[in-house]
Amino acid sequence: YKDGKSLHQQIEDGFKNLIINGVLQENEQLPSVRELSVNLTINPNTVQRAYKQLEADGYTYSVQGKGSFVASLKGQKDEKRANELYDILTLAVKELKFLGEDKKIMETIIDSIYKEGVCAE
Repeated sequence: YKDGKSLHQQIEDGFKNLIINGVLQENEQLPSVRELSVNLTINPNTVQRAYKQLEADGYTYSVQGKGSFVASLKGQKDEKRANELYDILTLAVKELKFLGEDKKIMETIIDSIYKEGVCAE
């Protein structure tokens, strides 16, 4: 509740983070809307909104009567999202440069992340 983002956005971001970092694997089932809303003590409509957006963004897919599952993201191209992330990266690099951070450190971090791969396997 202390985060400035809406609850459904926090849920989306949380699941995206879990998926990107390999905590949730391809075809793994997400908690039901009811289960998650009870655990988080929030309105089920908030969870449903987050789940719909995750599906629209290609992170999950739903199976009628079964629930939501993690989609395969390998090789998936989303030019709009990529451009948004490049904007964020550009802003971060400019701010780090302004703060006097070393370019080599930034390059080392990017190289390290790239070597890790997208998902922990």
